[in-house]
Amino acid sequence: MNAGDIMTRRAITATPEMPIAEAAKLMAQHRISGLPVVDATSVVVGIVSEGDLLRRAELGTERQHRRWVELLLGPGRLAREYVDAHARKVGEVMTDDVACIAPETPLADVVRIIEKRHVKRLPVIDQSRRLVGIVSRADLVHALLASLTQSQPQPGTAGDAELRDLILAEIARQPWGPRYSIDVKVADGVVDLYGAITDEYERPAVRVVAENIAGVKTVRDHLVWVEPVSGYALPAEAFAAQTDKP
Repeated sequence: MNAGDIMTRRAITATPEMPIAEAAKLMAQHRISGLPVVDATSVVVGIVSEGDLLRRAELGTERQHRRWVELLLGPGRLAREYVDAHARKVGEVMTDDVACIAPETPLADVVRIIEKRHVKRLPVIDQSRRLVGIVSRADLVHALLASLTQSQPQPGTAGDAELRDLILAEIARQPWGPRYSIDVKVADGVVDLYGAITDEYERPAVRVVAENIAGVKTVRDHLVWVEPVSGYALPAEAFAAQTDKP
């Protein structure tokens, strides 16, 4: 799946000359946290987000520094902060170093860029850098919802022995899988997990493996956590009691 498959095509935009008040109104009306900024030919020149509007004189949230800190920061940094707090046009506060993607960008790369750049949305552009859409984290969630709806485990025809084999095989395929210390018993689609784990993150992972096998009705956890150095063991029931404490 690529960016073009999930992007919002009619993206709401701002222009560099747009008043900040109008951009803020658009964000509030449409319940979005940022706008791509385009020029007269729809070429992306920046992006303005809620984060660009946090330090405002109107709110009394502009940055305040002690005198000795101001000397260290220098006039350039202080001038930039003044613009952020008092500017009236989008082009004066927008972020112009914008990460953009193409419609053909795979979703794996989209997520990698979002995480790396710590952003909530990516403009989608054509070869001339004209805006053709936008992919936000909300678009990714909608795509996930559609995929989950389509891939819900359906009641299967596999017998209990086959279900057991499928669960153990999937655990063995995973690099984290405790394949030599786990046993699985299945009766009428009800899965009981037995054995030992050395990391508590393995417990929900093994359970998720079983839950994703078509035909599994319920998963019951009897796994024992074993501390690898001391050998101290904690049964599932005792671990649940500890984690449920306020």
